[in-house]
Amino acid sequence: MSNKRLRIVTLPGDGIGREIVPPAVHLLGIIEAALGGFKLEFEDRPDMGARYFQESGRDISPEAFEAARQADAILMGAMGWPAVRHADGTEISPHLRLREEFQLYAGVRPIKAFPNTPRRLLDERAANIDMVILRESTEGLFYTHGKGEVIDDREARETLRITRTTTEKLCDTAFRIARGRKQRNPAKGRVTCVDKANVFRAFAFFRKIFDERRARFPDIQADYNYVDAQALDFIRRPWDFDVLVMENMFGDILSDLGGGLVGGMGLAPCAELGDEHGLFQPAHGSAPDITGQDKANPTATILSAAMMLDWLGERHGVETLSEGAALLQDAVEEGFATRALRPMEFGGDQGLKAAVKAVTDLLTAKLAARRPVRAPAM
Repeated sequence: MSNKRLRIVTLPGDGIGREIVPPAVHLLGIIEAALGGFKLEFEDRPDMGARYFQESGRDISPEAFEAARQADAILMGAMGWPAVRHADGTEISPHLRLREEFQLYAGVRPIKAFPNTPRRLLDERAANIDMVILRESTEGLFYTHGKGEVIDDREARETLRITRTTTEKLCDTAFRIARGRKQRNPAKGRVTCVDKANVFRAFAFFRKIFDERRARFPDIQADYNYVDAQALDFIRRPWDFDVLVMENMFGDILSDLGGGLVGGMGLAPCAELGDEHGLFQPAHGSAPDITGQDKANPTATILSAAMMLDWLGERHGVETLSEGAALLQDAVEEGFATRALRPMEFGGDQGLKAAVKAVTDLLTAKLAARRPVRAPAM
């Protein structure tokens, strides 16, 4: 079997980011060795983030930025450190520039309730939470990042931007994700447009484009919710939602709320996708309070790595990449279901090393038990 060579740049960043990325790379190596069909070549770039800023005065080196540009995919840890800030008071956030430069407009945030993880809602239906928040990641209110102004210490201004080109691609991505989920589960296949179209012209424009694009996907149900009502419904009935598409700031806020519903940010993977680039990272922060103590929960990073494999498999037509992604996701789910995976974040007794070992053992067993794929008949 010929191996597809793929170059992955890792950007571990700060705090626990430097602890959780190497185990994910290790698990990807196990999958590669067992399945074949691809070869992952990793380049680690620690020259990015708050620590690097303290050393150099830059949030990312030109070399790391260019390496990320040339990579087939980017696997990132956690960026930033609360005590390290720019002169204007904002935190070190080079990943925002990566989003802008590489046009990573689609922030894919899966929110899934795993067995034996904390339930923030007492309703038994909370065990069925399984949705995807699709957050536009280059425009919205974040468009003004670095461009806002404070006038005479009296007034601050930021600008929200929504364009047709980006919103069309974002909505199409939402409907395609819903279609794929419906193929795996007939109960799925619904996209909710989350906006504030009753107040702001920009969001009425967003909804107008959503309506135009939904006509291209007649097999997918479409509906709407104002963002304040959506926050309410995340508490009342989060199990009713499938794929939700929204502006950047709304997605930033609601995806964290969604993570809280299923246990915490340690279960929050993320893919940031553009037409040519893909960046994959846990949605949580650098966790200064537990850095260096073997307490980090690696789950979100492992699931992000699985999302990376799946994206690469679809992009390059390599079935073993997608198979590896599914096996890694299944290993995590089985780990929680059997209580083999018990991260400290959720009151368990496993630190980072023990949690990684549990996933490694489950993944290795799944790889050993898989049935060989038969070649198609000639």
